[in-house]
Amino acid sequence: MGDLSASTVIATAEETTDLRDFGGDEWREALEVLTDSLNTEAGLTEFGEVVAHADLVGSLARRLQIVDYRRTHPEVAEGRIERPIFIVGQVRTGTTILFELLAQDPDARAPLTWEVDAPCPPPEAATHDDDPRIEDSRQIQEMMTSIIPDLKAMHPIGPLLAQECVRITAMDLRSFIFPTIYYVPTYARWLLETDMASAYQWHRGFLQHLQSTIPVNRWVLKSPGHIWALDAMMKQYPDARLIQTHRDPLRTIASVSSLACTLRTFAAEQTPIEEVAREWAEYVIDGIDRSIDARESGIVPASQVVDVQYQAFAADPIATVAAAYDQLGLAFTAEAESRMRRFLDTQPAHEHGGHHYTFAQTGLDERELRERTSRYQDFFGVPNEPLG
Repeated sequence: MGDLSASTVIATAEETTDLRDFGGDEWREALEVLTDSLNTEAGLTEFGEVVAHADLVGSLARRLQIVDYRRTHPEVAEGRIERPIFIVGQVRTGTTILFELLAQDPDARAPLTWEVDAPCPPPEAATHDDDPRIEDSRQIQEMMTSIIPDLKAMHPIGPLLAQECVRITAMDLRSFIFPTIYYVPTYARWLLETDMASAYQWHRGFLQHLQSTIPVNRWVLKSPGHIWALDAMMKQYPDARLIQTHRDPLRTIASVSSLACTLRTFAAEQTPIEEVAREWAEYVIDGIDRSIDARESGIVPASQVVDVQYQAFAADPIATVAAAYDQLGLAFTAEAESRMRRFLDTQPAHEHGGHHYTFAQTGLDERELRERTSRYQDFFGVPNEPLG
């Protein structure tokens, strides 16, 4: 069984890497809260304890390796990151396919899954397409999908696909990836109230690490987790340009509840979707309310953000992307459009590759949630969708 005490996780990461310098201590409180929550709330199976232990050790091991690389390559810290594009829509609002489309632009770069899985040493241009770490990453994902066969139908998986920022901030132990794959409500509540500055400082350092060997014209980044931390994100990246995707929040709640319910079976027994939905409804509503607050307060300047309605994007992705480029002052080149169209041609015609869910399965009160989400729908002009 995996020992989920914070001290054992730290010791294992140090032993695995033979390194000791974590580049600061901000992550320690997060690890303590997370391991306590995993031990007392998550209901992990014996296999789940091993999985969670390896998950946390891996996050800290990657952190140790990146800090050590920067110690021997101090020039990495001089790398400039200018006007990155962040996709900050809520969970299950079309962010993934939009992310992949923007990443097709030859002028853009997104962190790839294999680069986040094994970032040290940073990738080299000459071997970027055949680095042996790609196959290592593929094997890890095949193992996951063999245990959770429904996963591929719910979310695209592959070592060469763009990876979300929640995997990057996980190296600071401040990430909504953990409440997604484990039932850790105490940690989630702590995460919603904690200062996320160190997570975004780490995030910038990670991007500098990747671009130290392959120069980047424009970073394209994505994570639903950003919506809960827009203030910290904008303080670290004041010149960032944002695309916020919008969808009927009740559809969002139903979809993410189904996803989290499935993901958690990797480490715990099946939880009734009604319980997961009650939990995630609170997270989603908190996030969309924060996004309004960020607009009204000026944390997110109107000139730096584009709003994309899910239904319009689903109806014509290329036209939606072209309009977003225009609003952001970017050139939508013929090559970018061609690559995006080729990518779309390879995708399943149905949403999320066949992910089927209904709001009725959540057991939530539709009228109550309509009232609680009306501020968001009115502010951003988000229409209701059939709930099924």
